[in-house]
Amino acid sequence: MAESKRKVRVVNVGAVRIGGPALILIAGPCVIESERLCLRVAETLREVAGRLKMPFIFKASYDKANRSSSKSFRGLGAREGLAILAKVKANVGVPVLTDVHSVEEVAAAAEVCDVLQVPAFLCRQTDLLLAVAKSGRVANVKKGQFLAPGDMKNVVAKIEGAGCSRLLLTERGTTFGYNNLVADMRSLPIMRSFGYPVIFDATHSVQAPGGAGDRSGGDARFAPVLARAAVAAGCDGVFIETHPNPSVALSDRPNMISLRNMRGVLESLCAIRKALG
Repeated sequence: MAESKRKVRVVNVGAVRIGGPALILIAGPCVIESERLCLRVAETLREVAGRLKMPFIFKASYDKANRSSSKSFRGLGAREGLAILAKVKANVGVPVLTDVHSVEEVAAAAEVCDVLQVPAFLCRQTDLLLAVAKSGRVANVKKGQFLAPGDMKNVVAKIEGAGCSRLLLTERGTTFGYNNLVADMRSLPIMRSFGYPVIFDATHSVQAPGGAGDRSGGDARFAPVLARAAVAAGCDGVFIETHPNPSVALSDRPNMISLRNMRGVLESLCAIRKALG
């Protein structure tokens, strides 16, 4: 892995230290379908990650604002969704992460969530970046599918300019022709050279945007493959969407890893991390 130009800052999310020796997990269902689903997934992942000594942050979106079709399920909305995330945080005892899509959403999300995530399509939206930077929460910015990894230095400058030094950068694939993405592992050390921890989004990297006509396609079989490559390349954590039954999930069903398979996937990632020393 290339040497970093800046020493990577450790970012604390409660008791979770990102950028230190431990590989961290950000995981959960793509969208909040119900309170029951979120609690089940969060409790299962906490148990599995705990056995592996893998720090864990639960993620789920209360709104998927960039669905291919207006007829697709977007989520339960901010009020109900944030209430469910608050219950996960209180009952399961783990930090929580969600997406924000506009400046107006930031304050309410920051009252509940430990990490506010800027979706890839919105990573150049200056007002949104500044609002998240000033929220007092950790910012996780996904690299746009349309950006070179080096271009994320401009995102970092915007966040730092707003006085925020609690920042994560996430790789989620780059547009490769029509309806396809490619994951370039060089992006991980390039973005890490900006001085902040880098997360690899394994399940969105196997997405085929718009590949199913009125919705995105993808191939979840390759998510563990890319995750292993990213851990070997030196990422600080992995982002994985999971569901007890992906075939009936209301968003991103072709890409999510079945909840029952998560233990095996995570064991392989931790083994690679351990081998790296």
